[in-house]
Amino acid sequence: MTPDLDALAARIMATQSDDCRILVAIAGAPASGKSTLSDRLCHHLGGDEAGAAVVPMDGFHFDDAILKQRDLLNRKGAPNTFDVGGLQRILAALKTDTDQDVYVPLFDRGLELSRGSARCISPRHKIILVEGNYLLLGQAPWDRLAPMFDLSIYLDVAEEILRARLIDRWRGFGFDDASALEKALGNDLPNAQIVATMTGPSDIRVTAG
Repeated sequence: MTPDLDALAARIMATQSDDCRILVAIAGAPASGKSTLSDRLCHHLGGDEAGAAVVPMDGFHFDDAILKQRDLLNRKGAPNTFDVGGLQRILAALKTDTDQDVYVPLFDRGLELSRGSARCISPRHKIILVEGNYLLLGQAPWDRLAPMFDLSIYLDVAEEILRARLIDRWRGFGFDDASALEKALGNDLPNAQIVATMTGPSDIRVTAG
C-alpha cells in the first residue's frame, strides 16, 4: 500500500497551530521507506520554500573509528551505534531555539561517514520531519526521544518485503548475491526485528509495502 500523502500532510498541518514549529517522527525498520516517504512528504508540504525540512537520524551514526574501538563495526546501524545524546540535543534545540539557525549532520553513504553541520534548519522552517529507525524505540536511551515529537508516524512493512529490499540494497552497492545476503541477514534484518518488536505507540501507523 502506498501511503496517502494528502491524508498525512493534512494531519501534519492540523497538528501545527499559530505557525509554531512542530517535529514529526517518521519511524520504521531499515528499508521500510522512511527516507522516501520523508522526502515525498516534505515536497508535498511545499518543501524548503514553504518551511518544511527533513532531519535524518542517520546523520548521528558513530564514526567507524569509534565503532572499531568498541568492536561494533559489524553491527553498524544497530541501536547502540548511534549518538543518541547528540540527536536528543539537536531535537531540543529545534524545539526551543526557534529564532536561530540549527545545523544538523547528514550521513554520506558514499563516504560511509557523517558530515557535520551539513544542513541548516533556519527559523523559517516550521515543519521538521525527523526520520529514522529508532525514534520511537521503547528502550533506554532511545525512549527519551518520543515525548519530543508533536506527531509520530510508523511505517509497518512485512518482514519478507524488508528482507528482499535489504538484499537488493546491498546488491545496488556492488555486493555479490552471497555477500548481499550475509549483510542483510547478519545485521540489517536483526535491526528490523528490533524495530518491529520494541517500537512504542505512534499517532499514525501506515501499513506499507
